[in-house]
Amino acid sequence: MITASNITLSFGQQALFKDVNIKFTPGNCYGVIGANGAGKSTFLRILSGELEPDTGEVIVGANERIAVLQQDQFKFDEHTVLHTVIMGHKTMYDVMIEKDSLYEKPDFSEADGMRASELEGVFAEMGGWEAEPEAGRLLSGLGLTDEFHGKKMSELEGGQKVRVLLAQALFGAPDILLLDEPTNNLDLESVSWLEDFLYNFKNTVIVVSHDRHFLDKVCTHIADIDFGKITLYVGNFDFWYHSSQLARKQLRDDKKRREDKIAELRTFVQRFSANASKSRQATSRQKLIEKLSIDDIKPSSRKSPFIKFEPERDCGRNVLTIEKLSKSVDGEQVLSNYSMTVNPTDKIAFVGPYHHTKSLLFRILAGELEPDDGSIEWGGTISPAFFPRDNSEHFDSDMSIVQWLRQYTEVEEESYVRGFLGRMLFSGDESLKPVRVLSGGERVRCMFSKLMLARPNALILD
Repeated sequence: MITASNITLSFGQQALFKDVNIKFTPGNCYGVIGANGAGKSTFLRILSGELEPDTGEVIVGANERIAVLQQDQFKFDEHTVLHTVIMGHKTMYDVMIEKDSLYEKPDFSEADGMRASELEGVFAEMGGWEAEPEAGRLLSGLGLTDEFHGKKMSELEGGQKVRVLLAQALFGAPDILLLDEPTNNLDLESVSWLEDFLYNFKNTVIVVSHDRHFLDKVCTHIADIDFGKITLYVGNFDFWYHSSQLARKQLRDDKKRREDKIAELRTFVQRFSANASKSRQATSRQKLIEKLSIDDIKPSSRKSPFIKFEPERDCGRNVLTIEKLSKSVDGEQVLSNYSMTVNPTDKIAFVGPYHHTKSLLFRILAGELEPDDGSIEWGGTISPAFFPRDNSEHFDSDMSIVQWLRQYTEVEEESYVRGFLGRMLFSGDESLKPVRVLSGGERVRCMFSKLMLARPNALILD
């Protein structure tokens, strides 16, 4: 069990949380939701102890272990994949390393033997002899087969590293599991495996995700962050959404009824306050008006971006023809004689575990890479636009958001660019932030602004 007691946190003048009290109990999976910038990831950092609140405290049950999905993909580059997973249980890993280092000593002493024997007992009690098989099962469930287990983390691509870090968080049945966007970079099979794992997980899970279908599958409760408060709802995301909409409608209806009643009472007071025989009734109804004072119903702080693609021209009959496309990377054939035809109005989804191959194909279609063999022919009327999986190189700059987007249009008026940014919720001073400091979600919104600005009639979305 983990409890947040009277948590308050501010950044400058902005209060992110104020007097938050919430308890997370074993056997439940809590989905933390809220608008961009509401503080979802920050709240997980407070729970994990990585970030200290201004006031309040986080209380964890005695001897309970917290596991966190790490966000730094380079932190474990010098370790093997299997060891990185086992590091999820730090105490077990430390015992294993000390034990193995003793046995490797050329001058193994009697004292070393006694210490090794002691460590063997501790290791066995923690289930250490099952550590490598369990780590292997987790990795395989997330799509990383045996061939990856002995590799160094530095040899893996970004998406594979994320899977290893997820296996690390799941390893050893932690008492409290904190997951921030765990479905990022997972294919459909791995997401399904993770859903089953969390559904059968017996301890406490707290997860931040923008994937409503995932939250529907795994959550028993929803923790909604809005206006610096966290409100807990029983049920999954779908139940929260419909119940919150119903509650808001009831509040609006109640407010309307009170407004109508106040208007009626005021009319009576105005008509009869000067009438001696009615003055007592007018006074009592004036007091009733005061009791019926209307509490403002705060609208949700959530705002939805407006995404609308308005192509500069319609697609012609021929959209895209790929013939016998081949590509090798570092001597390995990743595309071989691949052919495909895309017709107007087609919407094609590429699925499967080979993320690198899919991204490579998309980069070839976008003109960023050249194939070894084969041909790609876009129709004469087609203006494609590409949304890359890794957008980091686009934001390696100190330009403001407005300056950054202006480089992708020949229209000189700043108001034109601000219009596209406004659709994606960048308004006022927000649009003057340096792009280098933007969060992942903010970068995605910038990239969609860029796509809309290009007015394409074909989209490649990785």
